[in-house]
Amino acid sequence: MSATTLSPVRPGGTRPADPRPRFADLLAAEWIKLRSLRSTYWVLALASLAAIAINLNAVHTDLTYIDHPPAPVPGFPPYRYDPLYHGLNSISAALMAVAAGSLGAITVFGEYTTGMIRTTFAAVPDRRGVAAAKVVLIAGLTSLAGAVVSAASFFGSNAMLASRHVGLSLTDEGCLGAVLGYAAIVPVCALIGMALGALLRHATASIVSLVMLLLIVPMMFGGDRYRLLKEIGNHLPLAAEVRLTFNPNSSTTMGKYAPSVLDSWITLGAWAAVALTVTVVLMRRRDV
Repeated sequence: MSATTLSPVRPGGTRPADPRPRFADLLAAEWIKLRSLRSTYWVLALASLAAIAINLNAVHTDLTYIDHPPAPVPGFPPYRYDPLYHGLNSISAALMAVAAGSLGAITVFGEYTTGMIRTTFAAVPDRRGVAAAKVVLIAGLTSLAGAVVSAASFFGSNAMLASRHVGLSLTDEGCLGAVLGYAAIVPVCALIGMALGALLRHATASIVSLVMLLLIVPMMFGGDRYRLLKEIGNHLPLAAEVRLTFNPNSSTTMGKYAPSVLDSWITLGAWAAVALTVTVVLMRRRDV
């Protein structure tokens, strides 16, 4: 005859509450959700491969111009190839930023649009823990993707340039900061996408808002004519990435009112902190 074990009953006829899930359990649950939607992480993986290919192809195409540089123009300094500008170019950075931001947005608005968020919060009433698990998972995955793209682009492009004696080393001035900044823009934009997903809770609205913020809005704050507009533009995410990857030994300049390297790092940190706060607060307080 088997015995049945019952939970101890407190005075008054109530049983103790179930133990709170560990943070590792919440991370595992979020990983299962993400892994079950193959299209989400495939977007990030394909964007990473495309970004590396764009950077390496840009440098490979430039080898002809390095072997046969243009004739010097009177009144201008002689042509000097910039491996950072070409090997860590802004097109790939924008591609990775949009892909990571879309992934971040999907992980949030996807559950709201399908109604699965109700099941999640029913199983785990600790909304702050759920939001934190989502943030840690997406930030970790996109940080890894950003690091792979940045390192592969830098070392791959400079390996091709080594035979032309114009390549750079990671220990050269500005190179380590450029590689780190190029990698950092990816998780920062992922967090921005999560904040937009939590705020708008709609697929089209979130993705369109992300693209406008990253690619369209900066067009309104270019040029050096008005300092206030330029200062605002300098504190947008991709503008900070451009400053961090700027070669201090380049023959070109960033124009007037260029931010410092420290300012750009603070800008990325501020965007990440605000996006993280918005995501956690909205998921915790707003009705489902």
